Amino acid sequence: MNSKQEALFKTEMVPAKDGSGQLFEEQMIPNATPVICLGKSFPDDQARRTYFTELLAEKLRDPEFRKIEGFPIGSDEDILKLSDPPYYTACPNPWIADFIAEWEAQKPEKPEGFTYHREPFAADVSEGKNDPIYNAHSYHTKVPHKAIMRYILHYTEPGDIVFDGFCGTGMTGVAAQLCGDRAVVESLGFLVQPDGTILQEETDENGNKTWAPFSRLGARRAVLNDLSPAATFIAYNYNTPVDVAAFEKEAKRILKEVEDECGWMYETLHTDGKTKGKINYTVWSDVFICPNCSGEVVFWDVAVDKDAGKVKDEFSCPHCLVSLTKRNMEHAWITKYDSAIQDTLRQARQVPVLISYSVRVSSEKIKRYEKQPDDFDFELLKKIEKSDIPFWFPTDRMIDGDETKRNDPVGITHVHHFYTKRNLWALSKTHSVFEIRSPFGFVHSSMIIRSTVMNRIVVGYQFHGGGGANGAHLKGTLYVSSLPTETPILSQIENKVHANIKVFWSLQGTRAVISSNSMQYSQLDDNSIDYLFIDPPFGANLNYSELNFLWESWLKVWTNNIPEAIENSLQGKGATEYRQLMTACFKEAYRILKPGRWMTVEFSNTKSSVWNGIQTALSEAGFIVANVSALDKQQMSFKAVTTPTAVKQDLVISAYKPNGGFEERFLMEAQTEEGVWDFVRTHLQYLPVTKRQGSLMQVIPERDPRILFDQMVAYYVRKGYPVPISSVEFQVGLAQRFIERDGMYFLPDQVAEYDRKKMHSGGIEQAVMFVKDEATAIQWLRQLIKEKPQTFQDINPQFMQQLGGWSKNEAQLDLRELLNQNFLCFDGKEPVPEQIHAYLSSNWKELRNLPKDDPTLVAKAQDRWYVPDPNKAGDLEKLREKALLKEFSEYRQFPKKLKVFRLEAVRAGFKKAWQERDYATIIAVAEKIPNNVLEEDPKLLMWYDQAITRMGE
Repeated sequence: MNSKQEALFKTEMVPAKDGSGQLFEEQMIPNATPVICLGKSFPDDQARRTYFTELLAEKLRDPEFRKIEGFPIGSDEDILKLSDPPYYTACPNPWIADFIAEWEAQKPEKPEGFTYHREPFAADVSEGKNDPIYNAHSYHTKVPHKAIMRYILHYTEPGDIVFDGFCGTGMTGVAAQLCGDRAVVESLGFLVQPDGTILQEETDENGNKTWAPFSRLGARRAVLNDLSPAATFIAYNYNTPVDVAAFEKEAKRILKEVEDECGWMYETLHTDGKTKGKINYTVWSDVFICPNCSGEVVFWDVAVDKDAGKVKDEFSCPHCLVSLTKRNMEHAWITKYDSAIQDTLRQARQVPVLISYSVRVSSEKIKRYEKQPDDFDFELLKKIEKSDIPFWFPTDRMIDGDETKRNDPVGITHVHHFYTKRNLWALSKTHSVFEIRSPFGFVHSSMIIRSTVMNRIVVGYQFHGGGGANGAHLKGTLYVSSLPTETPILSQIENKVHANIKVFWSLQGTRAVISSNSMQYSQLDDNSIDYLFIDPPFGANLNYSELNFLWESWLKVWTNNIPEAIENSLQGKGATEYRQLMTACFKEAYRILKPGRWMTVEFSNTKSSVWNGIQTALSEAGFIVANVSALDKQQMSFKAVTTPTAVKQDLVISAYKPNGGFEERFLMEAQTEEGVWDFVRTHLQYLPVTKRQGSLMQVIPERDPRILFDQMVAYYVRKGYPVPISSVEFQVGLAQRFIERDGMYFLPDQVAEYDRKKMHSGGIEQAVMFVKDEATAIQWLRQLIKEKPQTFQDINPQFMQQLGGWSKNEAQLDLRELLNQNFLCFDGKEPVPEQIHAYLSSNWKELRNLPKDDPTLVAKAQDRWYVPDPNKAGDLEKLREKALLKEFSEYRQFPKKLKVFRLEAVRAGFKKAWQERDYATIIAVAEKIPNNVLEEDPKLLMWYDQAITRMGE
């Protein structure tokens, strides 16, 4: 090496490549600028990595370290090769607390008297998925980073620390760093002033559009965690600055090496029989056997309408012309020896049916063509099939699971079976020529799924003359279609490198700190995080550990699915286990979040049992829900399109951790009524004052008196105290202490803002009520009668129209019983009640200005039902509660399972039993009602879970 070369390069110990048998080896690397990491100085970034890798290697030798919840499955060697400590570890990250302490010390100084306060982010958000950053690497579900930016900007200040415990591909980290990018922030529709103040558009009291400050420009710090090593690996690459010039140079070298080794595999002859073309993609087809004549049927030939670009449901056998469907045919099979696993396989036969290729027709022009495979193509495939791949590739057996063993019936049983032989060859060659944690490792990872036989022809593509159908895999599943599309590795490398250069240039901000383990063990200190955004798994929506198995087999580090929060029968996890796991995760989130701060939970599941499980888990952990809004991701996964119960729009839950001052006061006030009003007063401060849908103001359900009562009860129950006030007493006290507007309650300083914004709105959008049980029937009647006091004859036909969706387990009450137990009927013996008087005088001119005991007015008001004033509803409530508890007593004595019952009676009975600390009764009756009823009712679930907890103490 000459002196010039010595100035540019130096020798360093770096992690060894596969097969060397060593952890480290010497390698010539470029000199770089000095770096400081966690207070230590290093001559360059490689020295930093080497130092912390040695510390991590020492940590991995500690048996206690490997006992951390969710510790991934993999050898020390492979974990070290994947990691880039201290920023990213493919195992629990031991340096997270050190980073947080350093970041706290670096935070901008707050102005004197600063007090943190935010209303929940109540606006509905819509962000598309066509951003290059979003599309750089696929994943089963992702929240667009620009959507997350809106939440981070709302809840945090520059330098604040954001945590995502289910980080997936790390979009929360991307969002945190891009909060410091002026152009990206302005692309969200905000204005950024020269001093960094961010303005959002609002409407003033005169109805004019104005710009108001709400946040400040500046990157936020991110701590990311996921159970899946595949997810954290992708997140690491999204959240680590890249030397783009060096990446581009390295990519060209790798592409040339792979092309030299594998380019011949993707050649085909042009129709002139002389010129060679470059394959763009190859469509393969299943081969079936006709049940009538036993002739072979190539699915592509008979089922695909090439002109219309559609797959037909019915088609004719090309041999006997009998009508066929895919379901009434059997696969044709091949038997072959698999040298990789040294076993004989029986696999469903597939044949190539269409090749799209490109030919250079001049020095400046390349033209695309399509053709059916010819002898040249079949001979080429035979040659490839007979050859041994000289590079390592994963041969792991697919693990037990609904998705991972979905393709066992067609002989796709191991990881390498998901690839055609030439794609497997090229992918393994690519894998052999780069360091796994380099930026090119991100490129390779992004090709792993796209290169499989799960890639399929896009339905709706006009096959001949279309020239661009590369296909796509169905997200959320390991489904292999009957028409897989093989996309060459070489073209993927070119496309991915070109796209990622732009992405890497745009992501040169702050680094995130990333850990691979269960969220139940975050390794963070108490009260250390400023804001949490999480998108956790929901019930049985997606089996992440199964879906990530292909990625992780290439990385050689796998998910430990024991703490995976999921409903999965093979893992022995149902709704109860899922709820318990999510509760543990939320408790950890509560522990690490600073008091008075917020957590945003993105929710994507329409099953009410999962929704209620999440709410119960949040409440059990200590969080209080302040708002639920919509997040439209503008694209649906495979399951969202085809599954009837799949959610079409995600919900976003805004929940807060009560501030320390209130928690301390509550310990002294819990036994008194003052504790109730302190809770309500504090809770109202966290609720949105207004929410709009277009020009209309929306009702805020969390400000409804019944919801406020339920929140207060849940808080008392979780703290283990008896509730010191009845629902009627609560309503009376609420009206005395707070201000009511449109059925919602506000603090005095909130009312002025509400009134001002209502004045310039298009009115109030009324929520649509659906009657399904006694509770919703009462709510519907209350809304109906409050607006228009009516007679039984007027109410009955309207009520009957609402009963179509009545729950099958809910005892259906007679309308008269519902009215008698919850409302009052004017009998004409006293002056007309105010509610009826206001309605009649507003709608009949002749009844205006009449005294309330006027005979004409009394006659018109006779027999009308109305909502009782809270001050007069106490006796009615007591009578109703007495009837409900009498019915509950019968349920206690009932010897069998309850199929049809009065849910309100069970709720009342559970509440009374809780007050009396009779936890055994709650558990006994809960076991008599159907599981789905218990899981789908948040109130019952709360009493039951708390009873189980108290019984175990």
